[in-house]
Amino acid sequence: MKHLRPVVVDTNVPLIANAASNATEITKELAKCAIACIEAIEQTMESFGLVIDDGDEIFDEYRRKLSFSGQPGVGDSFLKWVHDNRYQLPSQSRVRIKKVDDSYAEFPQHPRLSDFDLSDRKFVAVANAHPKKPPILQAADSKWWGWKDALLESGINVIFLCPDYILRKYSEKIGD
Repeated sequence: MKHLRPVVVDTNVPLIANAASNATEITKELAKCAIACIEAIEQTMESFGLVIDDGDEIFDEYRRKLSFSGQPGVGDSFLKWVHDNRYQLPSQSRVRIKKVDDSYAEFPQHPRLSDFDLSDRKFVAVANAHPKKPPILQAADSKWWGWKDALLESGINVIFLCPDYILRKYSEKIGD
């Protein structure tokens, strides 16, 4: 088992990877994105490079949105892999975060992050609590594009697996 750079995986990465398994669900535009998500998931599993919280908040979100059967998509196989291996991950890869009201003590106190999605704060809190501040893999949630600079100023890097798609969607939302 090799250990490469650890990462936090937002739930939309395995969701987009799953879309590749059903040609009727994926647009041409998202096909390239799905391939990037599949490659990122495969690399994360091969390297045992996943970082999650020790209270299973991230795992529970994966469980709600993916299939435990491990099929039919790569995202589903990722959930099965996380289920089967989360206690075999390196100890520093299961990070403790503390819930404080609707957020986390480890979530950065940056003024431009005050409207950050409450449901996604766990990913940022985990990255921030980890000693190596692993990057967060993000696929298609364009709101993250608007927060990327404030996150980076807070020491959190986001790797956008589908930058062209996300930038276009973000520009559409803000009216550019």
